[in-house]
Amino acid sequence: MSEVGDREVKRQRVLAILERGAADAVVLTSAATVNWYLDGARTHVSLAAEPVVAVRVDRACDEVWLTSNEAARLIAEELPPGVVVKQRRWYEPLPPLGGLPEAALERELREARSPLLPGETSRFAELGADAAQVLTAVLTAAEPGWTERQVAAEVARGLVDRGAEPLVILVAGAARSGLPHPLPTGAPIGERALVVVCARRHGLIANLSRLVAFGQRSQEERALQDQILHVEQEAFDATRPGARLAEVLAVIDKAYQTAGFPAEHWQGHHQGGAAGYAGRDPRATPDSDDVVRVGQAFAWNPWAPGAKVEDTCLLTTSGLDMLTVDPGWPTVTVGGRARPEVLVR
Repeated sequence: MSEVGDREVKRQRVLAILERGAADAVVLTSAATVNWYLDGARTHVSLAAEPVVAVRVDRACDEVWLTSNEAARLIAEELPPGVVVKQRRWYEPLPPLGGLPEAALERELREARSPLLPGETSRFAELGADAAQVLTAVLTAAEPGWTERQVAAEVARGLVDRGAEPLVILVAGAARSGLPHPLPTGAPIGERALVVVCARRHGLIANLSRLVAFGQRSQEERALQDQILHVEQEAFDATRPGARLAEVLAVIDKAYQTAGFPAEHWQGHHQGGAAGYAGRDPRATPDSDDVVRVGQAFAWNPWAPGAKVEDTCLLTTSGLDMLTVDPGWPTVTVGGRARPEVLVR
């Protein structure tokens, strides 16, 4: 999994941050940064917890601090070559490591995680295709009588079977289509369903949403989804090198209003942002001054009750390359791009 060339580039990026800040070392502790720096090593036990390791980076070496009860597994299965392993007992706190805490360099380290490197982009594309194929398989098999939890369980099974971790699975049946974050329940999905997935593998997180309709959609339903797709088109067109995330969000706000939504509609749900080693890295807000860069991934999130679109894409020198794609899913062309249609069954 580890790419030696990628690892050295990451190390040099962090050392450059230390040089600019005249610091001797930094201690990495967050899931996004540790997973990035260790090339996607599974550094967790619980999906809900922070990594069970910390990484101290200085000019001499990379020290991975871990608890002794996790050492055998991590060394044999997860850690890249070339790191120095330091152990402590599982009940002992992390000792003072003599470096800046990651929080002191949060912005700089987030910027260091992009552009994505060759090994990362290859892994991300493979994850995106796998996640999209899982949703195609599940929603092609699902029936109106399936419960939301049954749909979620099948999605989770498919992702785990492909070596991915289901960080988020949301399912909204017809009765719950107005919720922005519908945690699955025991209710049947009925004639309409939305499924949202955040799948992690090798530390990278692919985000996508898909909709299924049992029976023909009404004219109003089709028009609403078309409006959401055109909001997404404006977001994609605004995702240009040098633009700031806040500027893209402003374009999204205007696109909603042009489509007939109220001016505050964008506040009803987060609208996405940069992607990679965090679900959004970061989310776009009115105060976001992070700059769009070539080689960076994005996942925009236009939404209205009953309609949604979401895919993870990579900004290249020739435009946006969609990563969460399954050729088996129906598409419609919007702004010259193939975008997911509602699967009508």
